[in-house]
Amino acid sequence: MGGCLSKPKPVEVKVELTLLEKEKEADLMSPNGKASPFSECRPNGSLGHCSDEDSTTMRPSHKHRDYIEATVCHVKDLENGQMREVDLGAGRALLIKEHGEFSAIGHKCPHYGAPLVKGVLSKGHVRCPWHGACFNIATGDIEDFPGLDSLPTFQVRVEKDKVIIRANKQALQTQRKTKVMAKCSAVINSSTSFSHVLIIGSGPAALVCAETLRQEGFTDRIVMCTMEKHLPYDRPKLSKSLESTAEQLQLRSVEFFQSHDIELLLEKEAVSVDVKTKTVTFQDGYKMEYRKLLIATGSKSKSINYKGKDISNVFHLRTPEDANSIARLASSKNAVIVGTSFIGMEVAAALTDKAHSVSVIGIEAVPFRKALGEKVGKALMKLKEVVLKSGKVLRADVCVIGIGSSPATAFLKQSGVHMDSKGFITVNKMMQTNVDGVFAGGDVVTFPLSLRGNKKVNIPHWQMAHVHGRVAALGMMGKTSEVRTVPYFWTAMFGKSIRYAGYGDGFDDVVIQGDLDELKFVAFYTKSEEVIAVASMNYDPIVSRVAEVFGSGKTIKKRDVETGDMSWLIDKGSQ
Repeated sequence: MGGCLSKPKPVEVKVELTLLEKEKEADLMSPNGKASPFSECRPNGSLGHCSDEDSTTMRPSHKHRDYIEATVCHVKDLENGQMREVDLGAGRALLIKEHGEFSAIGHKCPHYGAPLVKGVLSKGHVRCPWHGACFNIATGDIEDFPGLDSLPTFQVRVEKDKVIIRANKQALQTQRKTKVMAKCSAVINSSTSFSHVLIIGSGPAALVCAETLRQEGFTDRIVMCTMEKHLPYDRPKLSKSLESTAEQLQLRSVEFFQSHDIELLLEKEAVSVDVKTKTVTFQDGYKMEYRKLLIATGSKSKSINYKGKDISNVFHLRTPEDANSIARLASSKNAVIVGTSFIGMEVAAALTDKAHSVSVIGIEAVPFRKALGEKVGKALMKLKEVVLKSGKVLRADVCVIGIGSSPATAFLKQSGVHMDSKGFITVNKMMQTNVDGVFAGGDVVTFPLSLRGNKKVNIPHWQMAHVHGRVAALGMMGKTSEVRTVPYFWTAMFGKSIRYAGYGDGFDDVVIQGDLDELKFVAFYTKSEEVIAVASMNYDPIVSRVAEVFGSGKTIKKRDVETGDMSWLIDKGSQ
């Protein structure tokens, strides 16, 4: 039993793969919820050895009744490189066979609950089919984003050619675990105006930076300051789920920040940074000194000139309160969206079932043409009859302005932190600015993207901001790291989702496979005979699979995707 707690011979329970429920992204569920109490998980062992839940000496709290054990399949039922979702009675697990060994982890992605059995298994990790997060199949640890939590792991053993899983019932229910984090050992009064690490912002770059520091053993003070009045929340859902409250979108609880000694100061807007004295000044006059600084202030909505700027029915979607007001005021009324950005079109889609009418005003006749190409943009217009208006006066009971954004970096103009002509902070591979000890991440930066030969790029994606936060934290601790992730983006409208991976800026052709009219297609974006990005609708997990190819450093040639044969991207599959 490899050191496992001795048990009576298990009752053999025949468990066959059950049909998964109809796939539907849980866009209304809280993405990360509360931290899992099952945080002391350690890696899956090799075949026949104990895993995290079964240490040689079981702790008193780990009682026999807290576990369940079941025979889930015959040893020959899975081939190498295959996955199967299995039911243990108290919950499901993902059974994986790779290199002749079995492992078992949580079956749902902790981000939005995607079924990982539909994802991509490659080189010791499984990639989520919806948004590209990656999890180590031995440890359950999250290795690429989006999302904050990892997966629980379960003991797997083989007896008489039967594969048996032993799992903690609570872990089967939560389907997530939080990495072990250090505590702050510094004796500091909360009123002390000094922090070893000061983080400006509360988005994913800021939050992942703070969590990574604690995960890596950082025991000094961490303070996050934000102009928001809410705890960190899932901002991409604002435009997709307008009626969700800040509490429903919350990424971490108050208890989480308290238990991991991450101080969060709300409604604290930074107005200046003095890099010589290492001091940040806030709008209320409060000042805080730092040793290391992360700037992750995100972006601000671009504005347009219009009469009556104080009127209450014109919105730039920025906060949960904005989203809730838009949904309330648009109910059975006339809504006008100014701008064909992703946010603008997502809001338009979210209002079609609520408003009496929805009109979209845009400079371009085809939405997303620059990002996704004209063919894909035209196909998406067929989702609903959202008419693009131009040169016409429209009655609006509620107006939403979504014409893009710019980096929220005006407060840095006299700081000495280098910015380009557009206001983006330039950073190196470790997310460090030109000023020693000052890091930046998220929407505000241009950074070297290894996928494109370290070209300096700005990628304002939710997923990419997570990566920036982790790399910055490691850099603060003197641990060399860099951004090697594949950019991954998604948008959802009218119940349909588009996945996108790669960096398609400057594409010169689009190769379409599938049927645009049926909205079941894959679009390969090419430049100089090389595929540089991919987008799909109703073709999972093709985008995650291409992301794996990009991530391995391999090149996909245009001729490879023009044939219509994509079998080279599809392995044995999952059961």
